[in-house]
Amino acid sequence: MNKYFNIARLSLKERLTYRGDFLFSSFLRFLPMITSILLWKSVYSSSEQESLSGFSFKQVIAYLLLVNISRMFSSMPGLATNLARDVREGSIKKYLLQPIDLIGYLMSYRIAHKAAYISTSLVPYMILFGSCASFFDTFPTPVGCAYFILSLMLAFVIGFYFEVCLGMLSFWILEVTSLLYVVTTLSFFLSGHLIPLDLLDTTGWLDVLKNLPFAYLAYFPAAVFLQKITDEELFFRFFVGVLWALFFFLLSKVILYFGLRKYSAYGA
Repeated sequence: MNKYFNIARLSLKERLTYRGDFLFSSFLRFLPMITSILLWKSVYSSSEQESLSGFSFKQVIAYLLLVNISRMFSSMPGLATNLARDVREGSIKKYLLQPIDLIGYLMSYRIAHKAAYISTSLVPYMILFGSCASFFDTFPTPVGCAYFILSLMLAFVIGFYFEVCLGMLSFWILEVTSLLYVVTTLSFFLSGHLIPLDLLDTTGWLDVLKNLPFAYLAYFPAAVFLQKITDEELFFRFFVGVLWALFFFLLSKVILYFGLRKYSAYGA
């Protein structure tokens, strides 16, 4: 366990070396929120309705703001791509020759990455949410805040192991770039990143979408904060989320086991 702590500590130092880049990119990623606010204001004005599928205009904007927090924990930029490249080029053997677990190493490195990103993004997020405080009609109770934090942790775990599983498909597929693009695009929509999943209620697939692992990457934490999930449903959703986390954890172990049996250490 100590070696994984040291890996995380060194990775954190590496990430903080470029804290200026982190800070600048954090400011830039919030610019689309201006477009989103104007877009949804036009949507509600044209519909002439105060609420759409239980979401008022203010709640939709608050939801989109909270989704940024959800994705801060669940998104794993470069994880699957870099893992696939290491397998394809043969550089993954540097992990196999050392007394460390590959997935454990990736987890430690990703935790350091998230710690660096959150620390450098704290000020931009405080400015953003402070300027948009009027869009939040209500705030959760202390218990609700605890549930929100747990949902973010769950989003991180599901997002991490899901990306690891995708990256390790390169043991069998030489080039996974196209596959990753398709899955990422689907995930971006099905996770509720663009719009609240509740607005898709007319499709008849809402219950299915809420039970998919993608919903836990963006929609679920935001819905928990906005108290859009009843207490009775909340425990069920958490139970399903834990099952998905366990599923992808075990799947990553299975893929790694059989992938290494197939793997030949060619490359530099």
